[in-house]
Amino acid sequence: MSGAAVAGLLLAAGGGSRFGGPKALVEFEGERLADRGVRLLAEGGCRPVLIVLGAADVPVAGAVVVRNPGWAAGMGSSLRAGLRALPPAAAAVVIALADQPLVRPEAVRRLIAAFEAGARVAVAAYGGAPRNPVLIAREHLEEVAALAEGDVGARPFLRAHPELVTAVPCDDAGDPVDVDTPADLCRLHEGRLHKE
Repeated sequence: MSGAAVAGLLLAAGGGSRFGGPKALVEFEGERLADRGVRLLAEGGCRPVLIVLGAADVPVAGAVVVRNPGWAAGMGSSLRAGLRALPPAAAAVVIALADQPLVRPEAVRRLIAAFEAGARVAVAAYGGAPRNPVLIAREHLEEVAALAEGDVGARPFLRAHPELVTAVPCDDAGDPVDVDTPADLCRLHEGRLHKE
């Protein structure tokens, strides 16, 4: 399995209703969340990297932009749009969310290493709990897309097939905390400042 192409897919199409605007455009540590997420996947070893945009339609360096005109229907529609756009050569895809800026490339590298060791579905785990990012081998993508509805992405597939899931410990490879509101972003900034 070593050397198989693993694509990266960043979901960044939402309107950010609780944030007050598209989170893809929000800056954290001088970088838009969209750019930060693309960098996460690229530095983690994904080729190519695709980003699904909807509410905010802006160029993102280093990524293939996939536009989802139906973004308002929820994350499921964005996941389906991204999966449809994957190149045929991709043997698997790592799916990440733009609003989790503290996840580091090492988490992505660990998922790819698990895939190369034989895992067909690999999920980053923090404190033993499965979160994001998630790697899924190509043979399962059709079912993932079929089960993705509303505001859920790959979760229904993962719950339907626990026997396929390899949990990959990533406690020391970042934090999957979500940025859903401006207050969340402030807490993130304060937390980083306190650590420095």
